[in-house]
Amino acid sequence: MTIDIVTTAERMCDELRAPAARAVVMTMGALHEGHGELVRSAREIVGADGNVVVTIFVNPTQFGVGEDLDSYPRSLDADVQLCEAAGADLVFAPGVEDVYGNATGFASDSVTVDPGPLGAILEGASRPTHFRGVLTVVAKLLGLTSPDVALFGEKDYQQLVLIRRMVRDLSMPIEIVGVPTVREADGLACSSRNRYLSSEERATAEAIPRALAAAVDAAAKGPDAAIAAGRAVLDVADGLDLDYLVVTDPELGAAPASGDARVLVAARVGQTRLIDNRPLVLGA
Repeated sequence: MTIDIVTTAERMCDELRAPAARAVVMTMGALHEGHGELVRSAREIVGADGNVVVTIFVNPTQFGVGEDLDSYPRSLDADVQLCEAAGADLVFAPGVEDVYGNATGFASDSVTVDPGPLGAILEGASRPTHFRGVLTVVAKLLGLTSPDVALFGEKDYQQLVLIRRMVRDLSMPIEIVGVPTVREADGLACSSRNRYLSSEERATAEAIPRALAAAVDAAAKGPDAAIAAGRAVLDVADGLDLDYLVVTDPELGAAPASGDARVLVAARVGQTRLIDNRPLVLGA
C-alpha cells in the first residue's frame, strides 16, 4: 500500500474519522534511523490494523534569533520514503499557515503553552524561547492528529519530560511513550544536525558518547563522581565547547544520592550544537 501524504489541516480532519487506534510520531523532517525506530515502535503499539501518522513540520517558533531555521535540512521526498519503509500509514506535512494561521508563527496575541520552571533550565537556559515553541506546536499537532499514543525519542530528553508534564497537567487523554536513543556506529546519537559536522568535527564529537559512558561507569560512586568522569573525557577533546554536563533525577530534579538518574550533556562542535543523555543508576 502506498503511503498517504496530507498537507492541510482540513484534509487531516477528514482522516480522523478512521476508528482504528492511532499513533503519532512528530518530526521536523531530515529523517534518520532514530525516526525509523520511532515509526516501527508506533506500529508495534497500534498493531497491523492501527494507524501510524508521522508529522513533518519545521516549526519556526522553537528557533531562536540566530539559530538555523533557514538552513535546517529539508528532504521531504526522502523522508516519505523512510516513513513508508518503516511502516507509517500517513505523513502529515502542513505549512506554517495551516498550523499557526499565518506565515511566520506566533502572532502578538497568540495563546501559547508556558513550559514552567523546567523549561528554563538546561536547554532552556541557552534557548529561552525554545520550549514555549516546542510545547505549543506539540499541543497543536496533538489536536490536529488526535492520537491515542504519541512517541518521542529519549535523545531530546528534556523535551520528552516537558511533553509528559504538559499532557498530564493539561489532562490530555494521550499516552506519551519515550523510545531509547538510536546511535550510529561511532556511538553518536542519531541527529539531523550530525550532517553539519566535518570529518574532523565528527571525530571530536565522539567524545560526547564516550563521556556519557564514563559517567555511567562511575555512577556507583555517586553523582559527583559521575560528572567528574564525564568531564575528564570532554576536557581533553580539542574543539569541543561544553555547555553543560549534569546528573539529575529522571524528572530533571536534583540528583538522588542513589537510585535511578539521568546524565545529560550539551556541547558545541564547530558551529553545531549537540545534545545527548543516558540513564544511569547512582550508588553501589
